[in-house]
Amino acid sequence: MEVQFGMAKTKKYAVSESGDTFEMVERPHGGLSFVLVDGQRSGKSAKAVSNLVARKAIQLLGEGIRDGAAARAAHDYLFTYRAGKVTATLNIVSVDTESKTIVISRNNDSPVIVFHPQKGMSLLDEPSKSIGTGRRTKPSITEMPLEPGLIVVTFTDGLRHAGKLSGKGEFDYLTLMQKIVENSQTNPQTIADKLVEGAIAQDSGRPRDDISVLVISTVAAESDTPVRRISGNLMI
Repeated sequence: MEVQFGMAKTKKYAVSESGDTFEMVERPHGGLSFVLVDGQRSGKSAKAVSNLVARKAIQLLGEGIRDGAAARAAHDYLFTYRAGKVTATLNIVSVDTESKTIVISRNNDSPVIVFHPQKGMSLLDEPSKSIGTGRRTKPSITEMPLEPGLIVVTFTDGLRHAGKLSGKGEFDYLTLMQKIVENSQTNPQTIADKLVEGAIAQDSGRPRDDISVLVISTVAAESDTPVRRISGNLMI
């Protein structure tokens, strides 16, 4: 199998920078972990919070700490550092090549979209709290086998709230996602781009919140070469 990923983000309109932070790290025993954090509010203050949380999570994951423990430690760190007065959402998605599974850790009331080639589209949406305030905050964790055709979409709440503040109604991202897969568009970067573009359009070109979307998909590998590759691009 080959694991592909794509990420797209945009900042709130008329704000200097996004309050969302995305990081990735290689797992010591094989695979990659992706971290997506949305700091409270927006702009520089939110960016400071999301950077703080992302760096702590990435550090621990890179040292071999399990995802759930890394999420709890990131919560404890933010709780202590900001005296329990600041929140952040935290998503960790790990592709573990040792166990051949994908692990999804949520501290976020926004769901995660999962598309399975046989089972169709579903949501990981059990109640989950942001980190930073409650003493006993813990992540919601789902583990599933890596199979060709699997697509996992993680996002910050700017996606699902797009249009709400501008009076156009919340963005129907699930219908758009269904159309994307029905059109056999499985490239993760294409999916991420289309979801972000749809949210921006719902806000009439002026996003009312930071929007970030991470998409991970699995496809049958074209060869069994042991060479592993990562590629990407950044628009500035």
